[in-house]
Amino acid sequence: MQWIERIDDTDWNELSALYRIAPLGEKSPEDLRTTFGNSRYVSLVYEHGRLIGAGRALADGVDCAYLCDIAVHPDYQGTGLGKAIVEHLRQRAAGHRKIILYANPGKEGFYRRLGFKRMNTAMAIFADEAGALAKGVVSAD
Repeated sequence: MQWIERIDDTDWNELSALYRIAPLGEKSPEDLRTTFGNSRYVSLVYEHGRLIGAGRALADGVDCAYLCDIAVHPDYQGTGLGKAIVEHLRQRAAGHRKIILYANPGKEGFYRRLGFKRMNTAMAIFADEAGALAKGVVSAD
């Protein structure tokens, strides 16, 4: 496996397809170029020239790092690749006072096993609040 920490040669269509089949939803190539370009840490994992995993982290260098968009190709799910991507990003963000992430419903146990704790005070504003409610990622209260 080849681990890449930069986005210079990224095929954004390939990355968009990975997020779709992972499944993490529709993320356009243009949006991914922007989000990955604005991320402090990036992990792209290839095998035989094929993108099989990705993740990124927003970070301020001192206080807070936010791991997001961890995606693993279905053929590689259950192999430890997702864990390796999270650990790689955690190592890159070491030294921050806190490392947080936003988990898809049902994935909390996976992240708990990697040392993450549930936060009692997390709050969010969603552009698609109805969609977030329907997916169970936010409560109506």
